[in-house]
Parts: sequence; C-alpha cells; structure tokens
Amino acid sequence: MFVPLPKEYRKYTYRDYMTWPEDERWEIINGTPYMQAAPTWQHQAVLLGLSRQFANYLQNKTCNIFTSPFDLRLPENDEEDEDVINVLQPDLVVVCDKSKLQKTGYFGVPELIIEVVSPASGRKDKIEKFNLYEKAGVKEYWLVEPEEKVAMVFTLHDKSYGRPEMYSENDSVKVSIFEDLIIDLKLVFSY
Repeated sequence: MFVPLPKEYRKYTYRDYMTWPEDERWEIINGTPYMQAAPTWQHQAVLLGLSRQFANYLQNKTCNIFTSPFDLRLPENDEEDEDVINVLQPDLVVVCDKSKLQKTGYFGVPELIIEVVSPASGRKDKIEKFNLYEKAGVKEYWLVEPEEKVAMVFTLHDKSYGRPEMYSENDSVKVSIFEDLIIDLKLVFSY
C-alpha cells in the first residue's frame, strides 16, 4: 500500500529521502513521497521465480539483476543525484552500465524493469511508473499480476511502449534485451 507523506506540499528529492528512517520503505514519484507496505507472499513468490531465472542467465555476464529494496534514481535532464525527484523501488531491475551503480542503488536508466502488481500498487505501477519508465527510455517494462497469473511486457519503440505482449502462466517470454533469454512463467506462477 502506498501512503503519501503527510506534510506541506513541496517536491521532495533524493537528498530528503536519505534522511528518512532506514527501516521504512519509501518511493518518491515526481517529488511526492509514498510509504510502501510489505508485499504479499504471492508477490514474493513471483519475484523469487523471476529473479532466479534472470540471475541464472546473467551469471558471469556484464549485466546485473537487483531486487527491491534498491534505490533507482531516474534523473530528468541534467539533475544531480541528490536533486532527483524520482526515487523508485522496482521489484526487479536489470542494469548493464555498472558505472551508474552508486550508494544504495542506481543513478540512471536501467535496461529492464519488472513491477509485480498488487492491489495497492496497481495504479502507480500501471500509470505513474509506466509513464516515468517510458519517458526515461527503459527498454523493457513488465507488469506481472500474481492474482491473475499474467504478465504484460512493454518494449520501447520510437520512445513509446505501445501495445504490450500478453502472457499467461503457461507461456514463456523471450526477453527482448537479450539474444537468448527465455523466462518460463510456469516456474514463476508455480504456487
């Protein structure tokens, strides 16, 4: 569940974020902070199933996989790290430029992001984060829904995601950013 920080309206930055309690999970979207609740067990099962397959594939390769909590700072224009107003906690992130790994996460645009959608996060994942990731140029964005056991995969073409490829629990997904990675959704939705 996302709960906005109850303070006077102003745009918050990564500089502010770094002063907040470490035992709480926060995101900042367009300068507005949101506290995150603990995910469901189904969410965690899906995340583990995806992470395992990506991690096995990426072993000894130049790209890395990270799971939340992981501070993804998406700069707009030429913002400095501390001034970024978009600090996100994607469920799964694939990065290939290790020089942008800094502090508690990544400062820049990753190659792939996966959000495991919950009832509390659906609106943010499907609208606000979708728009941020598309604008930033994230090459591939997945929305995975544990309850329905479906995955929607958006691939960036001409600076736009367009229509997603839709997959069910019995399908396999060819990951577009890698030549030979196929994710078996049976293993992801095996709960």
